[in-house]
Amino acid sequence: MTTNIHIRRIHKDAVMPNRAHDDDAGLDLYAVEEKHIQPGESALIATGIQLQLPAGTEAQIRPRSGLALKHSVTVLNSPGTIDAGYRGELKVILINHGKRSFHVTKQMRVAQMVIAPILSVTLQESDEISASDRDTGGFGSSGV
Repeated sequence: MTTNIHIRRIHKDAVMPNRAHDDDAGLDLYAVEEKHIQPGESALIATGIQLQLPAGTEAQIRPRSGLALKHSVTVLNSPGTIDAGYRGELKVILINHGKRSFHVTKQMRVAQMVIAPILSVTLQESDEISASDRDTGGFGSSGV
């Protein structure tokens, strides 16, 4: 199923989000500015675009695996969430976990955006919660 999402370029260097391959889940997001990110530091990177998400959806901002593997640069609040009601410029928080300065250039692919549906729920307080096979097993409970 295809849904149209309105996107507005608000910067002359803005690149429309796009997929590298037709069956990719994520749309690449591009920087409209240059910045140096020192080791251990983070920076807010502008994309020069705004979007109008349909009600009942969100945009998840996720890291690009190549930046993570080759430069130890990732999205700090991964995944970042863009709510359907937000109409401001999309910006990405990148952090440099590497040992060298990382240079963001104009029109560099800095993150990817996945559009996802949101389940509408009503929280109901209860005195009991049913048991499951996993029950309270948490961190590390399934082994290495």
